[in-house]
Amino acid sequence: MITDSRRELTLRGLLIGVALTVVFTAANVYFGLKAGITFSTSIPAVVLSMALLRWLGNTTAQENNIVQTVASTAGTLSSIIFVLPGFVMIGWWSGFPYWQSVAICAIGGILGVMYSIPLRRALVTTSDLPYPEGTACAKVIKVGSGGATDKDSVESGGKGLKAVLVGSLVSALFLVMIQLRWFLGDIAHSIRLGRERDAPLTGFDFQMSLALFGIGHLVGICVGIAMFVGALIGWGWGVPHFSALHPAAGEAGEFAHAIWSHYVRYLGAGAIAVSAIWTLLKLVKPVIGGLKSAMASSKARKAGKGDTLDRTEHDIPVDQVALVSILCILPICWLLWNFATSAGLGAHALLLTVGGIVIVVVLGFLVATVCGYMAGLIGASNSPLSGIGILVVATTALFLVVTVKSSLPPDMGKALVAYSLFVTAVVFNVAAIANNNLQDLKTGQLVESTPSKQQWALVIGVVASALVIPPVLDLVNKAYGFAGAPGAGAHALPAPQAGLISALGQAVIQNDPEKWQLMGLGAFIGAGIILVDYVLSKTTKALRLPPLAVGLGIYLPTSATLMVTVGAVVGWYFDRRADRTPKAEATKQLGVLLASGLIVGESVLAVLFTALVAFTGNPFPIGLAGDSFEIPSEILGGLAFLGVIWWAYRWTAKLGAR
Repeated sequence: MITDSRRELTLRGLLIGVALTVVFTAANVYFGLKAGITFSTSIPAVVLSMALLRWLGNTTAQENNIVQTVASTAGTLSSIIFVLPGFVMIGWWSGFPYWQSVAICAIGGILGVMYSIPLRRALVTTSDLPYPEGTACAKVIKVGSGGATDKDSVESGGKGLKAVLVGSLVSALFLVMIQLRWFLGDIAHSIRLGRERDAPLTGFDFQMSLALFGIGHLVGICVGIAMFVGALIGWGWGVPHFSALHPAAGEAGEFAHAIWSHYVRYLGAGAIAVSAIWTLLKLVKPVIGGLKSAMASSKARKAGKGDTLDRTEHDIPVDQVALVSILCILPICWLLWNFATSAGLGAHALLLTVGGIVIVVVLGFLVATVCGYMAGLIGASNSPLSGIGILVVATTALFLVVTVKSSLPPDMGKALVAYSLFVTAVVFNVAAIANNNLQDLKTGQLVESTPSKQQWALVIGVVASALVIPPVLDLVNKAYGFAGAPGAGAHALPAPQAGLISALGQAVIQNDPEKWQLMGLGAFIGAGIILVDYVLSKTTKALRLPPLAVGLGIYLPTSATLMVTVGAVVGWYFDRRADRTPKAEATKQLGVLLASGLIVGESVLAVLFTALVAFTGNPFPIGLAGDSFEIPSEILGGLAFLGVIWWAYRWTAKLGAR
C-alpha cells in the first residue's frame, strides 16, 4: 500500500504550471486557428518543469507531474477555438466578450474535470488502453527524475535517458530543418483519375512529423492499421466518389481538400457517432463498477478509514464532485437564460434553458466518456474533438428545430444558430478537459501520484487557461479576422473547424438534408466496421479493427493519420525483432522511450516556432530557402526522414543489446 507523503502539490509547482499554461495557451490559440490543429503541451511542460525544479532543488516525479497536469490544459481547453470563432463567422459577435467567454471556458472545463473523476477507474485503472501521450509523459518523468530503482531497469542504467535525449534531439533538429525550408514539412500530392480536366481525383499528405511517428509507435499496430483503413475509405473511395458526383476543373489539391471537407468529413462524423454509441454500450458495466468503487472509496474516507486505501486511489470524494458539479450547472443555467433573452428568444427562454442544460449534463457526460476512451486509444492530441463538436451542434440545432423554430419569424435563424453554438461551446469544454484529464491521470498512475491532487491542479489550470483565451482570440481577430466572417480580409485565418461547425448549425436550422444523409451513410459504414471488428474478436487472437480508430481515419486529414500508421508499423516490426534478442523486454522499453523522445523534441520546439510565427506573422520565420527549392526539399526531406528512422531504431536496438 502506497501511503508515503512525497512533495507533490506545491505552490511553486502550481505557479510554474500556471506560467507555462499562459504561454502555451497563447501559442496554441494562434497555431490552432492557422493550421486547424492544436498540440499537446504535457510533454513540453514536463521537460521545462524538470529544468526549473532541478534548479530549485528537492523535487520529485510527482511534483513534475503536477506541473504538467496544470499546463496540459493549454493544449486542450484552447480547442474551444474550434467553436467560439463561429460566433464571429456568422456575424453574431464582432469580438469576444471577455467575461462571458471566460465563463464558458472555465465552467465547462471544471465540469469536465468532475465528469472524468468517476471514469478514472473504468478507463484508466482497470483498462488496457495504451494512453500513448500519458505513457510517454510518464516515461519522460521517470527518466528525468531518476524514478526507477531496479538496477536492471533501462531507466536506472542511463540507457533510458539516452534514448529519450537522442529521440528529442533528432526530432528537434529535423523540425529546425523544416523551418529552414531545407526539408519539406509535408509531402502532399493530388491525382486526377483520368485525362479530363474535371476527372475524379484523390490524393495523400505525408506530414514529415517525427512526433506523429512516435505516437504511432505508442498506439500500436491495431490502431495504426485501423486509421489507415479509415484513410482508405475516405481518400480511396470517398473523395473519388464525391468528386465524380460534383466534377470541377481547376487546381487538384484545393478541389480534393474541398471535397474531403464538405463531404467526406461528415461521413467520418457519422462513423464516429455510431462507434461512440457502441463504445458507450460496452463501457456501461465498467463505468458503473467505477462509480461503485469511487463511492466505496469516499465512504471509507468518511468513516475515517482513508489510511486503508492506497494514496493512488484517493480521488476527490463523490459528494464534493456532486457539489462542484451543481455549482457549475447553476451558472450555466444563468448563462443560457441570459443568452436566450439577449438574443431575442425571451419568450422561449425557460424551454431553451431547460433543454440546453439537459444537453450539457447528459450529452456532456456521454461525450466525456467517449473522449476519454479516444484519448486512451490514440492520445489526447489526436482525439477528434471537432467531430464531437459536429455531433453536439447537430443535436442542439435539431432540438431547436423541433421545439421553437416554427413559432419564430424567419429572420431569427441566426439567433438559433448562435444559441446552438453557445450550448456546443459549453459541452465542447467538458469533452476537451475530460479528454485531457484521463490522459493526465494515466501519467499519474504510472508515476504513483495522488489522483485528487491532480484533479484539483487541473481545475487551477482550467481557470488560468480560460482567462487567457478570450484576449488572444480578440487580438487575432483584430489583426487578421476569420475566413468567412463579414469584412474578413485576404489574410484572414482559416479556423476550419469553427467554420465547419457553424456551417453545420446553419444547415440543420435551414433544413439541409444533404449533411444528414452523409452522416447517415457514415453511420452505416461505422456499423459495418463494428461487425468486422466483432468477427475478428471471435476468430483471431490479436487482430482487431477498433471502430473509433477507423472513424478517426475517415474524419482526420491524411496529414494526421498516415504518419501515425507508419509509426505503428515500424514500432511493431521493431518489437518483433526485439523478441528475437536476449534482452527483448528491455529493448522494447527503449523503443518506447525513443518514441517518447521523438514526441518531446518536436513538441518543445513547436511551441517556440509557433510563438515566432505569431509575433512575426511569417509562417517560416527562420526560413532560408524559397519556393523554388520545394522539389529538392521534398526529396531531401523524404530521404532524411527514412535515414533518421533507420539510424534511430538501429541505434536503439544496439543500446538494448548492451
